[in-house]
Amino acid sequence: MLFLRSASSAVAAAPTLTRYATSTSLSASRSCSQCFRSMSSARQTRHLQTASAYQPHYLQPPPAPPRNTGIPDTSIAGGKPEVNETRPPRLTEQRGSRIAASDDQKSSISVTEAEAQKPKPAFNAAPAPSPAPTKRPSRFKFKPKKAAMVLTPTAVSALRELLDSPEPKLIRVGTRSKGCSGLAYHLEYVDKPGKFDDAVEQDGVKVLIDSKALIHILGSEMDWVEDKLSRRFVFRNPNITEQCGCGESFSVS
Repeated sequence: MLFLRSASSAVAAAPTLTRYATSTSLSASRSCSQCFRSMSSARQTRHLQTASAYQPHYLQPPPAPPRNTGIPDTSIAGGKPEVNETRPPRLTEQRGSRIAASDDQKSSISVTEAEAQKPKPAFNAAPAPSPAPTKRPSRFKFKPKKAAMVLTPTAVSALRELLDSPEPKLIRVGTRSKGCSGLAYHLEYVDKPGKFDDAVEQDGVKVLIDSKALIHILGSEMDWVEDKLSRRFVFRNPNITEQCGCGESFSVS
């Protein structure tokens, strides 16, 4: 009886065990599918994290045209050969159109080297006459310099004889402190004029005047006098205010 009770209880418990095993297998299969999903999502996340970011690339602007654009293709200014460059199709087309336009311009104004080296004929056109510059009238009217001393014809002839002699000499006229009136004429022969001497030229002869005596002799007249006793040069000075009786000395104001 006891054995039968245990067997019947075992039989009664069998459906319960079957249900438990089925629920356990279902829960295990569900957990495995969730694990597979989590692993696949983790792989996708790692792939997205390690991927490089997108970096845009910009096209370079076309280079500037060459310097010798529009210059005749002579031996000096000849253009350099073009170098093929790899660029996008659109930029290449623009570059080709620019090069074609520049080539057309070169061909229109190009000159060969032989023609450039040929001498060009000079034009014989007479230059336009330039207007003569007008002189501006001067505000001041300068008079010609007056000679410090005047020579008479007899004095000129006497001086010419001295200059035509084998040993030509120049006469230098000066003054010295002498006589009762204070000043007297002094004549001397010199070979060349001094640094500050004033020269009087008249009718091809020259007379020198001492710079220190110029203020006393200014405006005088030089003459040559010959008599039975002597031959000498005499002076007629309008500046004399006093003169001794012998006529050797004088004074000026």
